[in-house]
Amino acid sequence: MSTPTTLGEPANADAIEAVSLPERIALLTGATSWTLHPVPAYGMRAIVLSDGPIGVRGVDEDERPSAQLPSPSALAATFDRDLLARLGGLLAREAHRKGVDVVLAPVVNLQRTPYGGRHFEAFSEDPYLTGELASQLIRATQAAGVAMCVKHFLGNESETERTTYIARIPERALREVYLAPFEKTVRDARVWSVMAAYNGVDDGTQVAPATEHGSLLNGVLKAEWGFDGVVVSDWLATKTTVEAALGGLDLIMPGPDGPWGARLERAVRDGLVAEEVIDDKVERIVRLGRRVGAVGPRPAREMSPDLPAAPSTRGLLREAVARSSVVLANNGLLPLRESGIASLALIGPNAVEPFIQGGGSASVTAPFLSEPVHALQEALPNTAITVQRGASGRRFAPQIASGAVTTPAGDDGYRITYYDEAGATVGGPVTVPADETWNRDVPAGAREARLEAIVHLAGPGTHRVEVGVSGWHVITFDGTLVAESAEHADHDVILDSSANHPAGPAREYVIGEPATVSIESRQQVVDAGAYGRFVRFALRHELRELSADDELLAAVEAARAADVAVVIVGTNEETESEGWDRVDLQLPGRQNELVERVLDANPRTVVVVNAGAPVILPWLERAPAVLWWWLPGQEAGRGLADALLGVTEPSGRLPWTLPSTEDDVPVRDTVPRDGVIDYAEGIHVGYRQWDRLGRSPSREFGFGLGFGSWLYETLTIVGQPDDLAADVTLTNMSAHDSRETVQIYLESPNSTIDRPVRWLAGFAGVDVPAGETASVRIRIERRALETWNSDRRDWEILDGRYLFHAARSSRDVRLTAATTVHEQTLTVD
Repeated sequence: MSTPTTLGEPANADAIEAVSLPERIALLTGATSWTLHPVPAYGMRAIVLSDGPIGVRGVDEDERPSAQLPSPSALAATFDRDLLARLGGLLAREAHRKGVDVVLAPVVNLQRTPYGGRHFEAFSEDPYLTGELASQLIRATQAAGVAMCVKHFLGNESETERTTYIARIPERALREVYLAPFEKTVRDARVWSVMAAYNGVDDGTQVAPATEHGSLLNGVLKAEWGFDGVVVSDWLATKTTVEAALGGLDLIMPGPDGPWGARLERAVRDGLVAEEVIDDKVERIVRLGRRVGAVGPRPAREMSPDLPAAPSTRGLLREAVARSSVVLANNGLLPLRESGIASLALIGPNAVEPFIQGGGSASVTAPFLSEPVHALQEALPNTAITVQRGASGRRFAPQIASGAVTTPAGDDGYRITYYDEAGATVGGPVTVPADETWNRDVPAGAREARLEAIVHLAGPGTHRVEVGVSGWHVITFDGTLVAESAEHADHDVILDSSANHPAGPAREYVIGEPATVSIESRQQVVDAGAYGRFVRFALRHELRELSADDELLAAVEAARAADVAVVIVGTNEETESEGWDRVDLQLPGRQNELVERVLDANPRTVVVVNAGAPVILPWLERAPAVLWWWLPGQEAGRGLADALLGVTEPSGRLPWTLPSTEDDVPVRDTVPRDGVIDYAEGIHVGYRQWDRLGRSPSREFGFGLGFGSWLYETLTIVGQPDDLAADVTLTNMSAHDSRETVQIYLESPNSTIDRPVRWLAGFAGVDVPAGETASVRIRIERRALETWNSDRRDWEILDGRYLFHAARSSRDVRLTAATTVHEQTLTVD
């Protein structure tokens, strides 16, 4: 782990005096969307930032492929510190390859409600699990000289109105729950940068946007925790000059524009902001530069151009996919045995089109996708595999095939012409490939565009043709007006992710022979500020040769005829994305009906759930085997095949609670009321609230069957609060070598203050051969016993009785040890 450094001297003794106030202030706003200004006086080149957290995207719409990890929730499901550290090393190597100094990750906001649209991008609903695993990722990445930027500080658990709402968080909840993972990454992992969120926070002391929240940034983060890194704004989040400068923000992104610059210089000269405040920010940024090797000679680093597809990368990611997968049900069908499978039916919309990454900034372009059908055929070379979609899970049709579109002149692609404000042509006409949907190469002065496309419909059936656009538009199909809007678009279409999945007109054509559709659109050139200028034009097309009923029936018949059916259902980027919250927890379309009918047709059915956040599974209790596959990334298929066949045990545990009905979900509100989201549940987040309310979930936090069967033999508590551990002995009673995740929960049954029914205090994985016994020591941090005293504004351990539970999940307690704490001394009863 890298340790804090001091600035030391600049390039020469007089260099610091040569950096004028305007030059120092300029450093505090990005030079571009992804880079900072260089500081020659310090010998510092431009620092480069990039989005994460499932890979390193790079800058300027970098089209080079990136190694694509499973979603953060999947990584949390491993409960495996070592695996997170190895993945952190991969992120560092990817950053080196792409010339990136700072990766904007990980997200340590909590999964307060399963309706949160960015749920998949967070680790867990538990603060300890989140902070512990995020810290492992950070340590490994920063040890290689690449900074991590932990985010979003603070209260960014919802997407609805995320740039304006106020998160009202009670003090104990703030300290014990929402600040806890940030504190761990700062104090333990020594993270080098922190991102301030879009939203505001009411912490009981101050109500302010996160970018200018002095109570949290200056008071807690910097003064109390000793954070010596850089506080960077979320992109376009900063709206004020003096307030943000005094509130603790160090760096405004993106650049080159923003509320600082000349305005901040005037504020300093007018005495509103002390020059020492500016110098502290500069010092932090240059310190970051030293840490990432941007000051002085560039460090020699291995930069393998084929890293995303290298065997070592693929093997690591394949392991992560399999080990994160959670066995929710198994009557003995798993692991599948090749000898008993002459035929296999692979069914479901996500079998045909896997959902490998969530929508929004947490996305990268992978070098390839390991498809389930190809991976299963590779793993089962003597098995006949048939594929049936069965049902659609999408609102929009897929992107159109490139060969299906021509210009009016007959060239492949569509035609675009640009016009200025007066209607004069300023660029074009040019021919654009059909799969180009953003059109970012906009000529200067262009304000609107005319797009012309001839869509060729080949083959009989029902053809659905769609156009997705952003901004004002007038669209015709075959000369008939089909859509128009006067709504002007700006950078908000990026912040709310509507530009990622643009809506627009759709028409269906039932044909018996080839036909064409002539599409013309006059539409806005969107100026999204630091996100660039573009003309969003997404052509989509789907041919349905069968009706929805016939498609479902074909899938059922395929399942009936096969030895084994594997049904892959789930969500997609229309459902789970940055920018909006979910309105329900249902599988989209007729997927539940598909599962029910396949289960009726074949008693040897494995259902695979391809989703990042909870969905309601009404058929879970009758399914022979159910596997949660998460958003698996580039090694999706091979990782799944390994899990199904037992090549790698699917040893994942749920990092959140899976509800059986939506009515049982404790926290459903993501829509602010009068601009405020009230965290009224306090410290009782996730499984803690389920326990407090006495509700029974479908599967509880920490649940996961794996392939083992476990006898917990002994639990011993050793040490004192400053050096405490739980020793657990257990035996693998199954015929499979297996990995167990031993979880330690604490309970304070006679507490004089409100506390959770039980809370996670430690965990460790242990690999045990079939029939053998092993022991594992699990460290319990002092903080697990502590609670926040709001009167004293400090942490304390209350005297009283504490129960330590060794468990397989939050509700599957196997052993309990009773202890008593008196005057900070712990004794075992």
